[in-house]
Amino acid sequence: MPPFTSETSHRTAPAAAGLPRRSLLTTAAAIGGALGGSALLSGCSGAASASPTRAVPTRGPAGRPDRGGTLRIARPPASDAETLDPASALSAYEYLGALYNRLVRIGPDGTVAPDLAESWEPDAKATTWTFRLRRGVTFHDGRAFTSADAAYTLRHILDTATASPQAPVLTPLVDPKRLRTPDAHTLVVPLKSPHAEFPSLLTHYNCYVVPDGSARSIGRTGIGTGPFRLESFAAAGPGRVTAYPDHWAGRPVLDAIDFYSVADMQARSNALLAGQVDLLSQTNLDFATARVIAASDRATIARAENAQWYVLPMLTTEKPFTDVRVRQAMKLAYDPEHILKAALQGAGTAGWDNPVPPNDPAHTAAHPAHDPEQARHLLKKAGYERLAVDLYTSSYDPIFTPMALAYQESAGRAGIRIRVKTAAADSYYTQIWMKKPLMATYWYTGRPVDQLLNQVFRGGSSYNETAWADKEFDALLDRARRETDAGRRRELYGQAQALVIERGGAITPMFADRLVGISRKVRGYAEHGFEFDYLRIGLKGA
Repeated sequence: MPPFTSETSHRTAPAAAGLPRRSLLTTAAAIGGALGGSALLSGCSGAASASPTRAVPTRGPAGRPDRGGTLRIARPPASDAETLDPASALSAYEYLGALYNRLVRIGPDGTVAPDLAESWEPDAKATTWTFRLRRGVTFHDGRAFTSADAAYTLRHILDTATASPQAPVLTPLVDPKRLRTPDAHTLVVPLKSPHAEFPSLLTHYNCYVVPDGSARSIGRTGIGTGPFRLESFAAAGPGRVTAYPDHWAGRPVLDAIDFYSVADMQARSNALLAGQVDLLSQTNLDFATARVIAASDRATIARAENAQWYVLPMLTTEKPFTDVRVRQAMKLAYDPEHILKAALQGAGTAGWDNPVPPNDPAHTAAHPAHDPEQARHLLKKAGYERLAVDLYTSSYDPIFTPMALAYQESAGRAGIRIRVKTAAADSYYTQIWMKKPLMATYWYTGRPVDQLLNQVFRGGSSYNETAWADKEFDALLDRARRETDAGRRRELYGQAQALVIERGGAITPMFADRLVGISRKVRGYAEHGFEFDYLRIGLKGA
């Protein structure tokens, strides 16, 4: 699925919002030849290239930014229903980290780190969590941040009227009526059942803290405690945020950020090459376009390591994938290292069918080796000796088709015939995803291991794209949540990963580095998972 399914499925605005259309068209005419050529190259990227990852920079420009200036960000547009309510399924994602803070966030090492909560601790059985909140924090309207705001934020997420995507994750755990605020700087969260990893669930981007009682207005006002405050916002259109000088962590480097909505990836890239914008948000460039940008005088490439997790989900409720031997054969048949080289030219990490990113502290490296002969043996036992299946792809993402073609080639060595079918991009996630037995898709990484495994693989979860249901796996997740010993808990999550690899329906060939187009003036770019450092990013020569 796309990184933010509900948002992207509603993105319909056809043109750039905020950038002069004539200017964009002129730019496209001027440099469209270069990117048009890159698109052709992209179409050939299924073949292993002689230009490995060194053809594109591994990081953005080094050095410190100057204080001040305005950063211009181009982003994909959303629908007219886009909102600044972080709990909403239609939240304007790019604004959230600039306007708000959460209680906790994910640090660069993958662990839960303080944000508005300075510390947190469970009781002996992990059934009640107490959060100690930061003092001296104010919202953009001058109000002091207190525990009442933290409790209200959780109630707002859990309110059925909000329809937050995070509500199904928190509702089985949190009773909003039982939240306690014994003083202005303490939040107590009694849980319905033990959960030793509960704070990690609050790192989600739907969990940014909003002021007490703001449900009806927060979608327009964007009043938070973040490093920038809202100056203007138009759904699926332009917007602007300016530095909040009283931010609790200090004033941000930049004076302001301008957001522009540009529907087409090539138009966004052209705007970057023309110097009209400084950074492309939510845009994983194909390798050929990245090479064109990296060769320009104005722009270059930065990377978010292992930021996207690519998957070929097999629907376990559809033949032949109802048979676990077929699923195992589909995994043993292909070489993830081959797909990584062919589809990403090495810009990422082989997945080996484990959805937990290799840079996550909970990742376990145990996996069977590539074994096409064993795959043949399993298929023969299952009665599918001459297996032929359709694999759906589309132009929705530039990596889908190269990945599908590379899998087709690799699995062919085990006697599996893959027929690659191309579906329309605009209906891919309504007509293909979770409907066809085998297709190409991706997720953004950044989900803590507990949320990832429960949300995407647990039986009955609405995001379980393979419809896999395994009572032993679900029981392992329950045991992990109850386990208060960190080492033992990690072992249980490791066993759960092993079951996903052994029995699950997800073929996970690779994790891709996100190739991010940025101006050569940008300094201090840092992004991992759903975390973006708005505080320290800036411009040289601002």
